[in-house]
Amino acid sequence: MPIQEKPNYLWSILTMKCPRCRRGHMFTQSNPWKLKKTLQMPEKCPECGQPFELEVGFWYGTGYVSYALSFALSVATFIAWWVLVGLSTEDHRFFWWMGLNAALLIFLQPWLMRLSRVIYLYFFVSYDPDYKQTAVKSFDHKTEDYYRDNPGSPKS
Repeated sequence: MPIQEKPNYLWSILTMKCPRCRRGHMFTQSNPWKLKKTLQMPEKCPECGQPFELEVGFWYGTGYVSYALSFALSVATFIAWWVLVGLSTEDHRFFWWMGLNAALLIFLQPWLMRLSRVIYLYFFVSYDPDYKQTAVKSFDHKTEDYYRDNPGSPKS
């Protein structure tokens, strides 16, 4: 059996691949600007079977990741604008940057929402080179073991 090369971490994130196998696509539609299908995902990775939604409400945390990405992009465009164009409120260059930055953020929002889901899932699921023989990562919220020995849970 030939040994498969480990897919690049950063490239796997940018191409939005499953964190466990780094081969399966995380989204059903490859184009994020088809807005009706921007966040449509299969329930599990088509390659390794890793469930993408680890627990109910799992994706709420992506708002923090999306905010950080938007902030980083705004800082990067601000620095680029400052170096290349300069800043001044007297001739409205600063306000031009604000308008262009807002337009850029609105245009990139579908891609940023997807990227935030990918990065957030990468926090919880790590790469497994032997993914075909090992069990998938899960929080097991669908089993009784999830609620056992948990004070204040509905099952205790």
